[in-house]
Parts: sequence; C-alpha cells; structure tokens
Amino acid sequence: MGKGDIRSKRGKIWRGTFGNCRPKKKKTTVQQTQAEPVKTD
Repeated sequence: MGKGDIRSKRGKIWRGTFGNCRPKKKKTTVQQTQAEPVKTD
C-alpha cells in the first residue's frame, strides 16, 4: 500500500485519479435566496 498502489488513496493522489477510495468532491452551487419582506401592520 503506497504510491504505486492505484487502489489506495495515496496511490490515487499520486496518479491524480479518482475512484471509490478517493471520490471527487462535487461542486456545490450556492443558492441565493431572497429575504422575505417583513410585514409591518
């Protein structure tokens, strides 16, 4: 288990690939929500 092992996390980092041991982070989009107007009676 080292840099040469493509099934380990370290091997994936060394090769620059992704898989089960090193999943790719999903880009989360920031949703812009509008603030609801405060009702003043």
